[in-house]
This record gives sequence, structure tokens and C-alpha cells, in this order.
Amino acid sequence: MSEQERRTEPYEIPEEMKSQVAVTTLDKIYNWGRSNSVWPMMFGLACCAIEMIATAASRYDFSRFGMEVMRPSPRQADVMIVSGTVTKKMIPTIVRLYNQMPEPKYVIAMGACACGGGPFKEGYTVVSGVDRFIPVDVYIVGCPPTPQSLLNGLITLQKKMEQESIATSRWYSKAPSQPIPIPVLGPDLMDPRKFDLIRQQSAAKKAAQTADGEVENE
Repeated sequence: MSEQERRTEPYEIPEEMKSQVAVTTLDKIYNWGRSNSVWPMMFGLACCAIEMIATAASRYDFSRFGMEVMRPSPRQADVMIVSGTVTKKMIPTIVRLYNQMPEPKYVIAMGACACGGGPFKEGYTVVSGVDRFIPVDVYIVGCPPTPQSLLNGLITLQKKMEQESIATSRWYSKAPSQPIPIPVLGPDLMDPRKFDLIRQQSAAKKAAQTADGEVENE
């Protein structure tokens, strides 16, 4: 075969790669569009929200990174920035708003309180980390984090989005996404996903108390 014929002959794609070429190309185009059009939800909880507002203002202007403007509704947002102290009274609302966000959706825990409770950890009204109830994609430490830290976290999320594949992402599967059960606020905060465990522990505690009472009566 001459050199000219080799140049004009179409490139032969290996059989095992034929099913991946189109998906890989779509991934790049799709992820490029998504990562450069991120709409965060306007949801500030405490002092970290002041730094989040400063990041959106003209001095730092995260719109230049494709974050655009804050959205007031979970139906229009694809990123929830949990900025501030998460209390037991607020976590049911956070989970409810997360369930209302359309797929694909992401969560950023901004600040020490959202990441693990911060200085209020183990407080009787505070949740020790929002990741106990909803999945978190990026953690931004600090008390409070600077606007530069938030920008770095948002760029980190963009890089994560660029690595996702349509073939394996949960939000592109045929099965509908399952909502997270809303935590129940009673004498203390209870996760519905752990109700069976709570019932077992309660029954075991009650059985132990009954056995102790019978021993004392003897």
C-alpha cells in the first residue's frame, strides 16, 4: 500500500472502542456546558453566608467562573451551598430543599459548622455535619472561609463535574432518584432511615430494664 493510500484510508476504530467514542465525546460537550453554567441556591444559615454574599458581589464576582447568579428556588438550582451552622430545627428544611432540586445536583459544605459542627459541635441544638443527612461533594473548611476559599471550592466542583460520565452517573440512569427521608424533629432529631435500629435499641434497653427489675424483686 502506497503512502498516499495510507493517508486517505479511514481510520479503523477497534471494536472494543466503538461503543465508547460517542459517549466520551458527549461527556466532554455535556460536562463543559454543565460545569460552566452552575446555578447555586441562595441558602445562607449563619456568618458563613456573609462571605458567600461577598463572593457573589462585584469584588470577587463568581459569575466570571460560570456560576452566574444565585437562584431563590431549589427548582432552578443545581448546587446547594450550605453555609453556616446547621441546627436540628433547620435540617428537615435542608433535606426537603435538597429533594426538590432536579438532577444533577451537588452540595457544598461551607465552613467548619456545616462540615462537622464547628465550635458548636455536640451542642444540643446543632447537627455535627450536614453530611449526616445529605451527600456532600465538596468541603470548604474555615470559620468562616474566605471568598477565595469558596471560589476554590466551586472550581473544585467544576473539575469534578468534568470527570463525570453519562454512562455511569446516577442522574442519567433510567431509575428515578430516591428522595432522602425527611428527618423527624421530636425530643431529639431522628433519621427515618435508622428507625429500625432505633426500635431495636429501644427494645433492647426496655428488656434490660425489665430484667434488672426482676432481679431486684428477687
